[in-house]
Amino acid sequence: VDMLAARIGDRNYVFFKNLEQAAAYIEQTLSGMGYATVRQEFSARGQKFSNIIAERRGCKQPGQVIIIGAHYDCSLGSEGADDNGSGVAALLALARAFSAKNPGCTVRFAFFPNEEPPFFWTSDMGSYRYAELCRRRGDAITAMISLEMLGFYSDEPGSQSYIFPINLFFPDTGNFIGFVSNLKSRSLLHQAARAFRRANTRSSEGVALPWFIPGVFWSDHWPFWKHGYPAIMVTDTAFFRNPHYHEPTDLPATLDYGRLARVTAG
Repeated sequence: VDMLAARIGDRNYVFFKNLEQAAAYIEQTLSGMGYATVRQEFSARGQKFSNIIAERRGCKQPGQVIIIGAHYDCSLGSEGADDNGSGVAALLALARAFSAKNPGCTVRFAFFPNEEPPFFWTSDMGSYRYAELCRRRGDAITAMISLEMLGFYSDEPGSQSYIFPINLFFPDTGNFIGFVSNLKSRSLLHQAARAFRRANTRSSEGVALPWFIPGVFWSDHWPFWKHGYPAIMVTDTAFFRNPHYHEPTDLPATLDYGRLARVTAG
């Protein structure tokens, strides 16, 4: 988080050199773990962007793929510690953990640019280009997990907000991690949330909703829905909790690293 938000800083299509520096840092870190990385390069608005992909091949069902993804760009004018330095940090930690494991299916780690405006919810998102490639190749993706802001928590009553009618059913204290999906991916949502709760003492909440409800589709899982894959988002709920969302104050010192570590472990 410190590398992305404090040392590199604003990283997006405007501060393109910073975005490339972040990509190089991710590649170097993965290489140090023993991974061979692949760059999927694509053009958007006259610039060339890169998805960074690494995988741990399955020993029993290598053709069955779980993708865990996070975007490494940030909103213009923000340092992006929580959004999405926290997601990238968690994804790198997961890659490190899996480097010593032999999973039954293939676990693929995907780092995407262009989640933020002006590319958000367009085919120029890095995750859209990658989901499109996976569908074209016929990849058998059984689950996609998008890590979207994992580091901000509060134990203050009233620190958590929602849109109506979700506010009628969930707690108003922002000390949990959220699992979110569309209705088609609710089976994956339930499976992931149950597994997390068995493995972890952190509080969590899960909800499957129609995809078009604000907040439900706002990350890199959306392109995988568009291409017919089951996908969920794991999140601290962004601006429904974090007052620093898309602000210059989204700094490393605002995050709770103990809870971020426990969520990553879960």
